[in-house]
Amino acid sequence: MTDSLWVKTTELPSYPPLREEIRADVAVIGGGMAGILTATFLAKAGLHPVVLEAEQVGSGQTKNTTAKITSQHGLLYAHLIEQFGEDLAQQYAHANQQAVSQYRTLIAEQDIDCAFTLSPAYLYSTLAEEPLVQEAQAARRLGIDASFTRHTELPFSVRAALRFDGQGHFHPLHFLKALLSSLEIYEHTPVLSIDQNQLVTPHGIVNAEAVVFACHYPFINSPGYYFIRMHQERSYVLALENAGNMEGMYLGIDESGLSFRPYGTYLLLGGGSHRSGENTAGGRYERLRRLAQQYWPKSREVAAWSAQDCMTLDGIPYIGPFSSSTPNWYVATGFQKWGMTSSMVAAQLLTDQILGRKNPDAAVFSPQRFKPSASAKMLIEETAHATTGLTKTFFDPPRTELETLPIGHGGIVEYNGQKAGIYKDEKGEIFVVSVKCPHLGCQLEWNPDEKSWDCPCHGSRFDYKGNLLDNPAQTDLPHR
Repeated sequence: MTDSLWVKTTELPSYPPLREEIRADVAVIGGGMAGILTATFLAKAGLHPVVLEAEQVGSGQTKNTTAKITSQHGLLYAHLIEQFGEDLAQQYAHANQQAVSQYRTLIAEQDIDCAFTLSPAYLYSTLAEEPLVQEAQAARRLGIDASFTRHTELPFSVRAALRFDGQGHFHPLHFLKALLSSLEIYEHTPVLSIDQNQLVTPHGIVNAEAVVFACHYPFINSPGYYFIRMHQERSYVLALENAGNMEGMYLGIDESGLSFRPYGTYLLLGGGSHRSGENTAGGRYERLRRLAQQYWPKSREVAAWSAQDCMTLDGIPYIGPFSSSTPNWYVATGFQKWGMTSSMVAAQLLTDQILGRKNPDAAVFSPQRFKPSASAKMLIEETAHATTGLTKTFFDPPRTELETLPIGHGGIVEYNGQKAGIYKDEKGEIFVVSVKCPHLGCQLEWNPDEKSWDCPCHGSRFDYKGNLLDNPAQTDLPHR
């Protein structure tokens, strides 16, 4: 994975690791958009939060977003009304519309230079119009400014499109940078364990009245059991120059649909979504590059990167109390592919809950919800994926031989009598890692697009040397 356009155009400040025992009102685990926004709102309310970041601020999913700020989250509202009823669907719509407004307000109040731009957001299809008609009707029932259309700025014909007005996009790291100066932040400070409200890190301890898990994927398996309620998906992005001008943001609802959004003179082209650990064939970036040349022959690629998203059983994030058995623990996860908007929703909702204030939109995001009609099928599928991944570790034979593994490729081979993950770099140097995920033991799979080992069960990822890239795993892979 290469650096995103946001990383290439931003230099964030650095912060020391925690090296002592401290106290705080709230310990926020995770220095991405959700964690920093939550800490910002808590500090404004008069509390003393500290932010604990395992790597560097903004170095997780925040740096890899396409940074759309929108209440339009795919074909969602018709589904919400059907599965949960209009009241809960209204909560979801209101919370996300408020999030868009809150970004505008915060950016204006603090005069943040982050290229925030109001923009319509579109869903489109080249195949069918009825799902978009239904979604338009559902959105309007919930008070969203949505309209059906057949006209877009896309470089190909569409069957139908759905337009949401009053949405936006921005530079996420420029925005994040503007919030940091007022916060107490510790980088390179992973949380190793939590005993009630005492957080243990490699070189220090935090005693806090409340704990917020804003670390993308909760790394504690019990209580909460989020690992059986979510999976992770990856998607891929190119930043292009000379690709024409677009006012709107676009997302295709078809199986091979694409994502588009402008940023200044650039166009972000995205697609290729797949479940983490299920990209052994590769070719996701190459498909986007072929399409870029097809639609804009004079365009030039300036950045290429990928993102990882936590997907919940019912399509709604888990924001609120971590579990019934952990008072004063809170969680924000399962943002689907809408991390920027959901981060603002989470920050406002969790701040209200920690302060004891009633939030009218809390119920729909409650981590303790479970509606069988919406969740049971997905729960069965998640269990099947995990079982398959565990079985592979013990019973699947190696898939290739070391001698036949091409230069620049990785694969599962028999090495010294054991199954291992092997990568041969361009010089022929061999890197050997365990293919057993340290999270819960599922067999990792090679991702040739990222040169990484990915877990198909819960989405942990490691580079070809075995270094941890994405949680919920907390440790590197054993390697030789």
